[in-house]
Amino acid sequence: MKQVIAGLIDSALKTLIENGTLPDDVQPNIMVENTRDKSHGDYASNIALTLAKPARCNPRQLAEKLVAALPQSDNLTRTEIAGPGFINFFISEASTSSLLTTILEQKENYGRNNEGAGRKVQVEFVSANPTGPLHIGHGRGAAVGDCLCRIMDANGWDVTREFYYNDAGQQINNLALSVQARCKKLTPDDASWPADGYRGDYIIELADSFMRGDTVESEDQSFTGTKNADDLEAIRHFAVAYLRREQDLDLKAFAVDFDVYFLESSLYEEGKVERTVQALIENGYTYEDGGALWLRTTDFGDDKDRVMRKTDGGYTYFVPDVAYHLDKWQRGFECVLNEQGADHHSTITRVRAGLQALKADIPQGWPDYVLHQMVTVMRGGEEVKISKRAGSYLTLRDLIDEVGRDATRYFLAARKSDSHLTFDIDLARSQSADNPVYYIQYAHARVCSIFRKLAENNRTWDIETGKAALSALELDSEKNLIINLGRYPEVVKNAADAREPHQIANYLRDLAGDFHTYYNSEKTLVDDDNVRNARLTLAVAVRHVLANGLDLLGVTAPEQM
Repeated sequence: MKQVIAGLIDSALKTLIENGTLPDDVQPNIMVENTRDKSHGDYASNIALTLAKPARCNPRQLAEKLVAALPQSDNLTRTEIAGPGFINFFISEASTSSLLTTILEQKENYGRNNEGAGRKVQVEFVSANPTGPLHIGHGRGAAVGDCLCRIMDANGWDVTREFYYNDAGQQINNLALSVQARCKKLTPDDASWPADGYRGDYIIELADSFMRGDTVESEDQSFTGTKNADDLEAIRHFAVAYLRREQDLDLKAFAVDFDVYFLESSLYEEGKVERTVQALIENGYTYEDGGALWLRTTDFGDDKDRVMRKTDGGYTYFVPDVAYHLDKWQRGFECVLNEQGADHHSTITRVRAGLQALKADIPQGWPDYVLHQMVTVMRGGEEVKISKRAGSYLTLRDLIDEVGRDATRYFLAARKSDSHLTFDIDLARSQSADNPVYYIQYAHARVCSIFRKLAENNRTWDIETGKAALSALELDSEKNLIINLGRYPEVVKNAADAREPHQIANYLRDLAGDFHTYYNSEKTLVDDDNVRNARLTLAVAVRHVLANGLDLLGVTAPEQM
């Protein structure tokens, strides 16, 4: 409806340009917003205020001219001018009926668009080191990243989900040494325990599996334990495969799948890191100092230059990141979204600087980043910090086991990513209006219960009967609910543009609130056939939109609760 009204305003502006009221070079930015007070209309625009200066006209007078030039539309009952020149629009019954008909016909496709049609986007998320179970921070990344994929898909993008395994570097060495120590029956109290070793019980389980000669299989590899505690290289391969399988199981429990699993080690094995470094040298953006190789990242806005190759010959961690993102660009991704923890903020500038220094025609500001802040988990008013299995942190699997997948996903995605998140286990488990995911799911289940009661009363409803009865929706609460349903496609688009899944969560909570209020104040299964069928039609539309929005969050829409 906002687009319809904007189109009417645009037509009126063209009329005013043609008659000389507005200069022909004016470039209007037409904004149409929902009103807070419905006595002032359903929608409003400040277009007359923004164009008053180029029109050399009083804003209210310009508003009067715009209203007079608006084309006739069955979607509006009237317009009013308020204050200094705001134009208020009152939508018609025909408009609300048309919207409900659209929802009923489009069903699961309502809210989807072709904004990104033919365009490729890659979303990289989770990307955990295969050194232990996934913790709550990884869980927030998984929830936000998967929701971003779903929302971009709903906006027509060709989405690729990618997990980048950091399977090279010192942390993997520490993992192998920790498992080896457990294979030799050492404990963290022993003097020979690795200085930076991993202490969780999962290391004991891993070592026992290796010494039994188990075969482990992850998404793209398998490895069999050699039972030799002195075979550090075999332990390294086995440990990585074992923990990758564990992470795969964590993600499956969270209903998260990936299209591509990319190994950091492959960048070295295939020579991509060396070729990237050589290209940077040849392009003149590097220099030697103190026995190290530096990249002139200050040429691209960094506060200081960065070391690429250390004095010991090893590369700093951002160098393979540059090579990895060059590979992404070469794979044809117009848009890349990296969903990562806030601790990655410092790498953004240097990765983008490295990509610009490659002179590979990569746009400035590519790739995009969505960073999430930390998660604090509370139970009984106290912070929950550790898991027996993981040792020093709470795992994603712990949380799913305690509150369920739906609540875990919703709570981790429902707050703005760059805000600190407090996850209240007691709230997530509660069956009350205070628990937002329960509140939304209960609204969906309530609609389904209405139709079960309808069948018990030996009555029926169908789409055509419902559409024919829509004129019976005369209450302000019904109109407001329909207007809220009409906001959904805009919310889906805005969530994708802003990279903010929490917009979907907030919208669903508002919609559920409107429906619960309506349900509690107005009986649906009344004796009057027209009123009953009209209200059933409205309820079906609410059910479709709730289900569509929950699906974008990866949360189920139950029929009974």
